[in-house]
Amino acid sequence: MSGRYGRGLVHLAAALDQPGVLDGAAYAELARLAERGGLDFVTLDDAFARPGPDALGVLCRVAPATRRIGLVPTVTTAHTEPFRVQAAMATLDWVSRGRAGWRIDVSTTEAEARLFGRRPVAPAEPLWQEAGECADVAARLWDSRADGAEIRDAATGRFLDRDRLHRVDFTGTASSVRGPSTVPRPPQGHPVRVVDATDGHARTVAARYADVALVRAAAPAQAAGVRDELREQARSYGRHPDSLRVLVSLRVDLGAGEHAAEPGHGGGGPRPTARGPLYRGGPVDLAELVAAWHADGVTDGFHLVPVEPRRDLERLVNGTVVLLQHRGLFRTFYPGSTLREHLGLARPANRYAPTGGTP
Repeated sequence: MSGRYGRGLVHLAAALDQPGVLDGAAYAELARLAERGGLDFVTLDDAFARPGPDALGVLCRVAPATRRIGLVPTVTTAHTEPFRVQAAMATLDWVSRGRAGWRIDVSTTEAEARLFGRRPVAPAEPLWQEAGECADVAARLWDSRADGAEIRDAATGRFLDRDRLHRVDFTGTASSVRGPSTVPRPPQGHPVRVVDATDGHARTVAARYADVALVRAAAPAQAAGVRDELREQARSYGRHPDSLRVLVSLRVDLGAGEHAAEPGHGGGGPRPTARGPLYRGGPVDLAELVAAWHADGVTDGFHLVPVEPRRDLERLVNGTVVLLQHRGLFRTFYPGSTLREHLGLARPANRYAPTGGTP
């Protein structure tokens, strides 16, 4: 999909963040609301620096309460072992029947490092280099147990086909992994990898390893510039640029009526704030913004972070999404069952499969 008007539908995702909420049912309720609107996926942020539930655990709880929508928790890499991260993400993909994504992030504060006590915090550049290595070895481990590796043949007593198991033997700057994985190859082959590519060091990881890049941009030209840079970087790493979806990430405050974009938002456009670009207005103007930016080819879609989760998500689904559907810019139903299908991304072939063999 090119991301240009008339050549593909816009992609939409939303955040489920609810500070202080520990009840899993509350997250499931919002995820079902987003699913009713046909959104590609929902995200749940996480960080060692703040109290709150584990995002991965919450979305494992949400998985059986939903049927189609993608589930993307933030899982940081700075103080966690790559083998455990990939196994957890593969498990979420199995639990959700192919709807898992992984939002890759790093831990950058001394306070977070002290929680683990293993080593001091590192600068951003080596942390993101390590995150890239984690993304790489995770994909290798997902491939290390080929599809059909588990035979479970009681008659012969064979549980595994050893010819379908592969050692990874990966050595990086902070860890080494032998493999194979203990979890069968995920339904999607690889769960979808998501990176906030706003900052420079993360941008390199996104271009090389991500399936979806999020960009916090307050103006179309800014979004277009980052998207072009990401696609060109992806090409330099031997990837087809269309294998990377670039979504603009906006905080949205939809409590101001149907239109009523606040003055200074540029007729419904976002404006910069200390917490990132913010759109404040109504769902009608937000639909106009989405349609205009998509028509200009500056983004493949939007990741929207509600200021007031329930109110804003309801207005997004019942207002903005309906208007975009009416204009033929957004799906009215899920044509597939996996997150990769929602995003128009192919299931990756297994790197260890022999030429012409089963991936």
